[in-house]
Amino acid sequence: MLIWIIDEEWKDYDMEKERLEARYPGVEISCSTYDYEKDLKEFGYKADGILAQVYAALPASTINQLQNCKGIAVYGGGYDRIDVQAARAKGISVTNISGYCAEDLADYVVAAMYFANKRIAQYSATVVEDSRSNRWGAMAVPFIVNRISTQTLCIAGLGVIGKTVAARAQSLGIKVIACDDFVSKEDMAALQVEKVDWEEGFRRADYVSINLKGCDENQDKISTPLLSLMKPTAWLINTSRGKVVDEAALIAAVKEKKIAGAVLDVIKTEPPTGEEPILHCPGIYVTPHVSYISVESFRALKERALENLENMLEGKPPRDLVN
Repeated sequence: MLIWIIDEEWKDYDMEKERLEARYPGVEISCSTYDYEKDLKEFGYKADGILAQVYAALPASTINQLQNCKGIAVYGGGYDRIDVQAARAKGISVTNISGYCAEDLADYVVAAMYFANKRIAQYSATVVEDSRSNRWGAMAVPFIVNRISTQTLCIAGLGVIGKTVAARAQSLGIKVIACDDFVSKEDMAALQVEKVDWEEGFRRADYVSINLKGCDENQDKISTPLLSLMKPTAWLINTSRGKVVDEAALIAAVKEKKIAGAVLDVIKTEPPTGEEPILHCPGIYVTPHVSYISVESFRALKERALENLENMLEGKPPRDLVN
């Protein structure tokens, strides 16, 4: 049996090797980078199963060369770089993993709200100038903000992660509203969340947390019509997928001071080259897609990907099938 790992993110695969070797004595485990064409021709085509990072592209041209593959297990929620239809046509199952890092994403959203509310970056950037100009304490404050506990968070997409974000925010006393076309008013009320339409949600929010699926239907869902409704003091936070935000519209909204700013852990082009305009707009703070990372989330991610792979190898229904 050959298991093929396609990844450039992680330093070791000790967990994978230990678990797979114990379950399948004699298993061969081979690793490739995203530039795997040579490896595909040399050994990848023989793989019985594939573990693929979310950034690994597996188009139909690759899938059609796989001779023995029973399943492709993706390390994460995104599977848009895999041709799932081509895989199904060859009888290859594809799985992803969602919800494993809900706590970590919720913590990031809360951290982003405090980062914005306490104006940490702004005060740090001007502290030397303020000191030299005798602006210290209240004299360094250009305007006074409201406490977090008096503010409103709008969650766009109240799925597993959105619900975790809601619970975290509510524990701080924050009013939580949400817009989600697929969750009823009654179900939201049971979570003490107020259901609103998209326009009302963006209009009322002090912070908007984007927790939408990265499907084609949500491409550029967050664009000028919604951004233009936001308060000039409001912030946008995105931990879902970069494709759901119209970056040109967001840059314009921040530059024109239609909104206060944005904290993004995901952008359209990943990994970026460093030249993307979204990385060079004052008021937009981008982190390198790290909101999901913790010791606990890594363990859960790998364990669940391996569980999915094992089920596919053994002809059992995987719990996270996407095709």
